[in-house]
Amino acid sequence: MKKSSIIGMIIIAIAIGAIISTYADSSTYGTFSEAKETSKELHVVGKLDTTKAMFYDPEKDANYFSFFVNDNNGTNCKVVFTGAKPQDFERSEQIVLTGQMLGNEFHASKILMKCPSKYTQDKIEVKEVKAQGKI
Repeated sequence: MKKSSIIGMIIIAIAIGAIISTYADSSTYGTFSEAKETSKELHVVGKLDTTKAMFYDPEKDANYFSFFVNDNNGTNCKVVFTGAKPQDFERSEQIVLTGQMLGNEFHASKILMKCPSKYTQDKIEVKEVKAQGKI
């Protein structure tokens, strides 16, 4: 075989390996119901349930934080995060959790929060300024 053929096959093998590894690492979006049915890691989008209590006691265990979330279908589930409570967690508008179900609890490995914007449309004040003097 020619050297160029061998190099070409090596490059193709590396490209196939890279594609397969990125596909295997990617997780999909779902709900708590779908997370119960699969053992794969899912992204669940929802809102914090402020009617139920959050538990975080850094003196007892700084890497245990639990709370309740309603997913986009309205299903409520207890979420356990093995990490510190994120700053301004209560103010988040939407939460994206990455993890999987263990029993009746969703164990999150990552939390992404969408916080409310301080630049909202109804807070912008528009003033008309007229030029003074001659131009």
